[in-house]
Amino acid sequence: MKTSDRTTRGNERIPRPATRGRKNGDRSSTRGHPGHGTGHGTPPHRRQQGTHATDRGPARRKRQKRGRARLLLAIAVALLVLATAGAGWVYLRLNGNINSFSSDGISADRPAAATKGQNVLVIGSDARTGGNSALGGGDKNDVGRSDTAFVLHIYADHKHAIAVSIPRDTLVTIPSCKLPDGGWTKPQPHTMFNAAYSVGQTAKGNPACTQNTVEKLTGMRIDHTVVVDFEGFSKLTGVVGGVQVCLPQNIYQQDLDPNRTTRGKLLFAKGEQSVSGQKALDYVRIRHGIGDGSDIGRIKRQQAFVSSLIKKVKDDGFTPTKLLPLADAATHSLTVDPGLSSADKLLSFVMSLKNIDLHNTKFVTIPWRYQGARVAIVEPAASALWSDLRADRTIDGKDASGKDHKNGSAPSPGSSSSPSSSSSKQAPAGPVSGAGIAVGVQNGTTVTGLAAHAAQTLGDHGFTVTGTATAPAQNHTSTVITYGPGQRTGAETVARLFAGATLQEGAAAGITVTLGQVYADNPSATPDSTPAPGSSPAGSSPSSLPSSVASGARSGDEGPCSNVSYG
Repeated sequence: MKTSDRTTRGNERIPRPATRGRKNGDRSSTRGHPGHGTGHGTPPHRRQQGTHATDRGPARRKRQKRGRARLLLAIAVALLVLATAGAGWVYLRLNGNINSFSSDGISADRPAAATKGQNVLVIGSDARTGGNSALGGGDKNDVGRSDTAFVLHIYADHKHAIAVSIPRDTLVTIPSCKLPDGGWTKPQPHTMFNAAYSVGQTAKGNPACTQNTVEKLTGMRIDHTVVVDFEGFSKLTGVVGGVQVCLPQNIYQQDLDPNRTTRGKLLFAKGEQSVSGQKALDYVRIRHGIGDGSDIGRIKRQQAFVSSLIKKVKDDGFTPTKLLPLADAATHSLTVDPGLSSADKLLSFVMSLKNIDLHNTKFVTIPWRYQGARVAIVEPAASALWSDLRADRTIDGKDASGKDHKNGSAPSPGSSSSPSSSSSKQAPAGPVSGAGIAVGVQNGTTVTGLAAHAAQTLGDHGFTVTGTATAPAQNHTSTVITYGPGQRTGAETVARLFAGATLQEGAAAGITVTLGQVYADNPSATPDSTPAPGSSPAGSSPSSLPSSVASGARSGDEGPCSNVSYG
């Protein structure tokens, strides 16, 4: 048998079926194209397209470009969504941090609102819930107390600002304030200022009562109130990376806690240094061992600290990377009025302050004197200070109302833009004559016989007194002269007998004088040398504020070692 004829299966070549055993070049001959097998791998119509391959390049490139454009657009949309989600997260985070107090406790008897400038009451609380006990504050069951307070007046031109500190031991009249059970207290004359925050005896304090007290004291509407507690203060100083302060001498533990029997450890070495957290709290709380050991001396150091803190924030810049961590720390432990109770409102307010120059930011203390162990307000200097602020007049007599004046001329000295009280014309020189002017007198204080005394003064100057009475509320700080339509001139004449009086137009006919505590403290004072709040006598002295207030003021750009103690 020939080899080719052998049937031994192991040596046979067994051909594969034609449908399964194609040559490599025949793989596409029938798959997907039955009836077109030609022995070539590509169907005729595809071969024909392949002969024009150079015509497909532009179309392919266009498709590729469209694909890349769609990809870039998708990436851009994704980034926008992420950025929006991030901004929303920040907004929700800040909103969730903010605590606000109810406006129900704010008195309905308030000064008129300003149109351009703003007044912000800042309260430092030393007893609130949270982590304050570990930092030196009271425990969660303690009564809320205010350790420090100042009124920040932002002038209408938004280029000047002044912070006026009110010592916590200052004797004031605390007006009627709301209690937790919904009732209202009676006015409390000759009471320490910081007692207002404790009205109601709650751990969270009563910022609305403090705001009512300040409005009565100053005759200015408080636009916003902010309470900062120990924990919040500590976080703020940490976020900004420390604040520069200065000590006139070495400070030991006993200086912070006079109840210690030994001097204790050194807390601060003499000189300039940076502090944050607990050390920053210790610095602003030190009272004993420096100067005369008084609260007044501590206020000076607190003013220096706030000045240094503002400078640090401004130096860092008002950028999101700087402001957002600061806002996060601040909002965690701030309690604000409803007007600042959202992140956008709070950040908008902060940004409105960025153009105020540090040199034009002043720190002063309300004119004061010791009255035993307490602090008494000095009149008429204090009323003159509030009058200047209401008129957007700086303590050195400059107009900061932001008004546009004709022909670009500067405003006359003492010009007023205050809407909280009507401006009066220059009072004529010489004695006051009340001939033909009828006046009613009300006692707005708890001092007995005050209305009769004022009526006698008016009668001596020829006014017709229609009657005396007790005012519906006996918590008035300044004297208010209300006049009806067409009776402004007569009211201005009446105002010449009452220092610090505010003119207010009413709907009812007649002129009524409602006497305030300022008059009770000094019934013989007249505005011939002290203009009524908001008044702007043309050509007169711009202010009766003593020069010592301006000369003793602290500027925001001063160094940390300047003017840091009293006595």
